[in-house]
Amino acid sequence: ATAVQLRFDAANASGLSERVRMRALKLAGQRATKDGVIVIEAGRFRTQEQNRTDARARLTALIAKAAEPPPPPRKKTKPSKGAVERRLKSKAGRSTVKKLRGRVENE
Repeated sequence: ATAVQLRFDAANASGLSERVRMRALKLAGQRATKDGVIVIEAGRFRTQEQNRTDARARLTALIAKAAEPPPPPRKKTKPSKGAVERRLKSKAGRSTVKKLRGRVENE
């Protein structure tokens, strides 16, 4: 009897930019309806007022996460020339060790 359902119509929210609106619906996942309404259910606490506060805080956190700027694009890197040479040298060393593990021939 103390559980709370908070409904936020993200699809028609005028205070949100289009990017934030779409990202909020994506982050909401199963909590978003087909009509673009985000439903947050809160029932952690024993009083209805605490559950209302909890639901509002969770909605605020969701919108804040949606409003974060996208991460900068990843810069492609390649190993240095010395690192490539060291890697190939160690591979050649392992190869010779494994070749020496074969049968010993008597002369």
